[in-house]
Amino acid sequence: MDQNSSSAPQTQPSFQWLSFAYQSLTEIPYDAILTQTETLEVLDLSYNLLQDPYWNPALLGRLEKLSTLILDCNCYTSHVKFPFMDTLTALCVNKNNINNLPVFVEEVRKKFPNIRILSMMNNEAAPSYFNGGSLTQYKDYRLYVISQIPGLEILDDTEVMEKERTQARKTYRLHRLSYSSKRRKEELSKKHAHKKSNAVI
Repeated sequence: MDQNSSSAPQTQPSFQWLSFAYQSLTEIPYDAILTQTETLEVLDLSYNLLQDPYWNPALLGRLEKLSTLILDCNCYTSHVKFPFMDTLTALCVNKNNINNLPVFVEEVRKKFPNIRILSMMNNEAAPSYFNGGSLTQYKDYRLYVISQIPGLEILDDTEVMEKERTQARKTYRLHRLSYSSKRRKEELSKKHAHKKSNAVI
């Protein structure tokens, strides 16, 4: 045996794409994934049993080049905590347990500032034909998400159109103005009631 070859250092194979789909995983295989911190671009963890808070994807923030994260058909909720990743441009979370749209969208918006593709079909928070949602609910869902993440190019399986962006800005600007006006009226009402009670005393 060639002693020189046997003593040569073992190099870790590098991958741009890894799939752990359909393995009934209850925990994220970080031991394997984190050996690819400098090369991995696409990670598929779909069709497993992953859930938060026990196996949230926080450590994936170490993946310096990750651009696509696929978490379809797991058990993640609206309160999943992602790491900050400015390299990530595509996130798939179809068929999880996401039921609070504002909470989830805010997490995505804050943690993935360059996201362009978001797919979250078959979640309660994403009403559509697939889960019994009405057309009105579906349109409103799209407008809300687009208003909060204006850089999106594809939402679910449909391209974001410019007219949707315009409508989203108008709709949710009006909602914010209406909410602010309501809050001001409530505050004025409380102040008025407080003054009246003091006057009685």
